[in-house]
Amino acid sequence: KSLNSLMRSVESDKSENPRTTDLSRREMSEGEHPRLILHNFLSPAECKELEFIHKSCSTIGYRPNVFSTTLSHLIATNSPHLIIPFVSIRERLKEKIEETFGCEFELFIEFTGLISWCRGASIGWHSDDNRPYLKQRDFAAVCYLNSYEKDFKGGLFRFQSGEPATVAPSAGDVIMYTADDRNIHSVDEVCLINVASQFVSMLCKLLMELIQVTDGERLTLALWFSRDSSHDEDSKLLSRLSQCTLHGFCLPLPASTNMYWFCPHPDVLSQNIGFDICFARLHLLGFGVHSLQGEDHSTDVSEQLMGPLLIAKGGVLLTRKFANVLHALQVVQYYSWKASELETFNIENGTVEEVEAMSKPQLETLNSLKSVFLPDEKLVTTTFGYSCSNEDLKESLDLTGISLAVTSWEEYTSKLLKVLLLSLPQWKIYQTIHKVNDELSS
Repeated sequence: KSLNSLMRSVESDKSENPRTTDLSRREMSEGEHPRLILHNFLSPAECKELEFIHKSCSTIGYRPNVFSTTLSHLIATNSPHLIIPFVSIRERLKEKIEETFGCEFELFIEFTGLISWCRGASIGWHSDDNRPYLKQRDFAAVCYLNSYEKDFKGGLFRFQSGEPATVAPSAGDVIMYTADDRNIHSVDEVCLINVASQFVSMLCKLLMELIQVTDGERLTLALWFSRDSSHDEDSKLLSRLSQCTLHGFCLPLPASTNMYWFCPHPDVLSQNIGFDICFARLHLLGFGVHSLQGEDHSTDVSEQLMGPLLIAKGGVLLTRKFANVLHALQVVQYYSWKASELETFNIENGTVEEVEAMSKPQLETLNSLKSVFLPDEKLVTTTFGYSCSNEDLKESLDLTGISLAVTSWEEYTSKLLKVLLLSLPQWKIYQTIHKVNDELSS
């Protein structure tokens, strides 16, 4: 594509910034604030698929009130096939970064991750290479998977200098910028302070609502790029993939329980403060968990979600077994993602028979687990916000539909695994994770 065509995608008012369409790649890469915003870079389908992956696989993130999903974590939890939806997107982003900033064939992907920011999450002014261990980062790309005001409040992306100064996230859009101090930015929290003036106090409150994430879950796909080949993410991922057993069907295996325990005060280590992320995400969609390990008194209560279990809703139990909570969560999130496509009204008799009323002991087990893994239900509501308000979606998801979703999820997983197995030999030869010939992946 021509540079003029590329630059027409920049987010700005052309009448106020007539130089936008006249920038050369040299000016873009060496300018005062080299950055680019492209609208609808990701399709709605791509955004939804990545959202599904994140909500079914995420762990505690690197900052308070942040959750993350990395490619290495997907491999470690026996879900390497979920790397496939990232492959084409990573390639396109890398090519666009190199094209935009005039560094074709120079860059390596240094990191890929899904990151969500929930209520109270923030980060102050910084450049993306602002630590000694981050100096290898040359460029960044942040793709938004959902939209400001529609899916969350607050969480505006701000640049300290240059235009645009503020970016309101919109699903499918991507921001690309240099990782150095020419693009210092923030998603920061403005703290209220004790002041005499009521006007200043109200202004601070308004700024907080505009800038920090105040409600909902702000979803992004973040990538960093480096010219230093020693920081190539692909080679590290291929090393991990080579150690995997990729034969047969992949059932997810949870990481250690502490990676899923969210606590609003990380410095306070208490099982009574916080919640298990996997359990909470099932709860948000209206489902409870009945562990089949309850009768085994040798099993530590914190391990109850690591083994076989059933899911329930409204006093009714689905008798189909799940290997662990991550298995159940992936199926339920897949159901939430594909609900409109699954014909839940045409269920065979055998499927209906998988649903039965809960007995009193089963109900007691369900409530007991909830008291352990979700001791503060209100905290889930305040953390995820918008996710809790979609009652229509919550009510539309039923246990009989889950039975159909299991089959569809297994087909989806098998298809991705097939693509992975066919792609891996080429990836190993070229030591890059790239989209293979369409004939191979069909």
